[in-house]
Amino acid sequence: MKSVLVVDDESSQRALVEAVLARSGYRAFLAASGGEAVHLACESRPDLILLDVVMPDLDGWQTCRILREITDVPIIMMTGQAYGEEDVVRGLDCGADEYLVKPVSNRELLARIRAALRRTNGAAAPGRAPVFHDGYLSVDVAARHIIVDGERVRLTPREFRLLAVLLENADRVLSHRHLLETVWGFEYLDAVDYVRIYISHLRQKIEPDSARPRYILTEPGVGYRFATGCA
Repeated sequence: MKSVLVVDDESSQRALVEAVLARSGYRAFLAASGGEAVHLACESRPDLILLDVVMPDLDGWQTCRILREITDVPIIMMTGQAYGEEDVVRGLDCGADEYLVKPVSNRELLARIRAALRRTNGAAAPGRAPVFHDGYLSVDVAARHIIVDGERVRLTPREFRLLAVLLENADRVLSHRHLLETVWGFEYLDAVDYVRIYISHLRQKIEPDSARPRYILTEPGVGYRFATGCA
């Protein structure tokens, strides 16, 4: 049974999500604050975390940063506030994998959870996990190791999956649709901005100069490719 840590300061919201999860076969752990969420994440080791943004004391952003220091499981941030691209980017900076706006239908929430859990492990098929090394960037997908200029770099599960898929198809152009379906799932085929935002964030972590990418190149109007040679 997969488990989900639900973090929300509203008891009614926690109870509602718990009931939805239970009906679908998930075990729910409930936290009313950021501090309680960190404690439960360490103690219960959930498979996924649903994290509200607006909370007293530690807000969702602060909590997400702390959680990312202790766990690599998918984190879906949820908020009732209107949001824009800056909020999504901020969520990624904190280590979240996704940003949803409440109210979210039960079907959509469960679909997002399933999609996130499907892609938590196994970025590449067994026996063909790619490896790349050129002196500056080193990626070992099977070992989940990324070294940039001699320093270990930590990626979120979604960032790692995106990099692995690009590397699996090195020097081939992958369309936005292909990346969305492979990395996020068919539920996300309309979320084109997600690819652009995650590519930007990934470039900031692995490129010598994110403004002039050397590895993850844009093919205008088509998609992206991982270049094995220096640009």
